[in-house]
Amino acid sequence: MTPLTHRFSNVPTELIPILTPVETPDFFELDPGPPAPAAEAYVRPAPTGGLWSAGDRITWIAGLILMLSSFMGWYSGSGVGVTLSVIGWHTGTLGKLVFFLGLAIIVIVALRELGFELPPSVPESLLILALGALALIFVLIRLISIPDSVLPADGRGIGLWISVVAALGVIVGGLLRAAEEL
Repeated sequence: MTPLTHRFSNVPTELIPILTPVETPDFFELDPGPPAPAAEAYVRPAPTGGLWSAGDRITWIAGLILMLSSFMGWYSGSGVGVTLSVIGWHTGTLGKLVFFLGLAIIVIVALRELGFELPPSVPESLLILALGALALIFVLIRLISIPDSVLPADGRGIGLWISVVAALGVIVGGLLRAAEEL
């Protein structure tokens, strides 16, 4: 002990109010207080109805029709005593790609309805628009040029026109979905 501390060691603290005993806080037994709010995931707003919420329905119906249209007659014609009809699946790679693009559109819509969301960096409406535009390009190629493997087909069948309308429907559905997201 030093002489200074020895001198004040016996002084009662009641006489000097500034020297009242102080209890040091225990840092390990703190009251936790109210729990912190949990971080919530982004919740998709409920559709409000009307034309703007029709984007989902138009997209999956047009995607289904686009997928099935590759099994419809794209070309028809007649030869000597023979009437011919060629489905889109048998027109080459483009007919098969139209089927798989329609399937991809349906899978994207189904996954969204099941709760699986794409990352925010990939807007779903833009992906639907891109797939619809690609399908429209493939169908327009088949509309303009008849492949040599399906000759003597001299006309376009109803399935090809249904494919064009379905691809345009996918694009319209994607645009409506983009308007919903804004």
